[in-house]
Amino acid sequence: MNSLAEAVLALGYGLASALVPIVNAEAYAVVAGHRGGHALVAVLALALGQTAGKLLLFEAGRRGTGWLGRKLARRSRSGRVAAGSARWAGRIQRRLSRRRTALPTVLVSATVGVPPLAVVSVAAGTAGLRHGEFAVACLLGRVFRFALLVLPAVLA
Repeated sequence: MNSLAEAVLALGYGLASALVPIVNAEAYAVVAGHRGGHALVAVLALALGQTAGKLLLFEAGRRGTGWLGRKLARRSRSGRVAAGSARWAGRIQRRLSRRRTALPTVLVSATVGVPPLAVVSVAAGTAGLRHGEFAVACLLGRVFRFALLVLPAVLA
C-alpha cells in the first residue's frame, strides 16, 4: 500500500474510532507497525483523525451544554453508579475549568487514556477551553500514544 492510501485509510479509521468506541485505533496502530513501510504516516494520520473526531465531541459539548446537563440530570441510575459518575465528572470539570490544569489534563488523557478522552473532550467543550489549545494537546498526546504502540514493531 502506498503512503497516500495508508494516510487516507488511517485518517478515516482514526475519525471512526474517535466517535465509535468499539473501533480501536490502538489496534490499528499496532497492525500498521507490523506491516512496516509507512508506520510514521499511519501514526500521524491516525492521530489527526482521532483529533478531528474528538473536536466534534468537543464542539458537541460546547454547543449542547444546557441540553446535555438537563439530560444527564434526568437520567436515573443506581445510587452507587451515580455517585461515582458525579465524582469523576466533578474532578474532570474542576481540572478543565482552571487554566493551569486544563491542557495538562487533556494531554495526559490523550496520551494515557485516563480519564477517558471522549469524556474529557465533551467536558473541555463545556468548560470553555479554546479549540486550538484542545486540538494541539489532543494531537500531541495521540501522536505520542500511537508512536509508543508502533515503536516495538518497527524496531523488531
